[in-house]
Amino acid sequence: MDEKEKISRKMRAMKKYVDFLKSYKGVSEKDLKYEYTLKCAIERNFQLALEAVLEIGEIIISVENFERPEDYKSIILILGKNKIIPAEFAKRFAPSAGFRNILVHMYEEVDIKKLIKHLKKLNDFDLFAKYIAQYLKMKYK
Repeated sequence: MDEKEKISRKMRAMKKYVDFLKSYKGVSEKDLKYEYTLKCAIERNFQLALEAVLEIGEIIISVENFERPEDYKSIILILGKNKIIPAEFAKRFAPSAGFRNILVHMYEEVDIKKLIKHLKKLNDFDLFAKYIAQYLKMKYK
């Protein structure tokens, strides 16, 4: 499987996770506090969506032979630095990598208010997908 197909597959998976999250965009703090299964499902789909973003970034960085990222946040920043995505968007979106780390490593401490805050910023995933689709179109004419 070539890089274009790997990226496309990751994009489709990311869309599936984000679509699930969008269906709960209006969930209340109370619901998340008392519905453990729902909270876990939202957290897991966030984790998977963010991991798809980071894996897409890693593939592009490798294909383009960009500098090696030091951490997850720098994956997104490198894409911005090299104009795969707009630099301003990269600066705004890069901190989401930190949220991924919280979801993976400190899951018992996920703040419900932060989870709701991130649910309100799902359009960043759509923008990321748009920029990556433009990259694919230009790279693989």
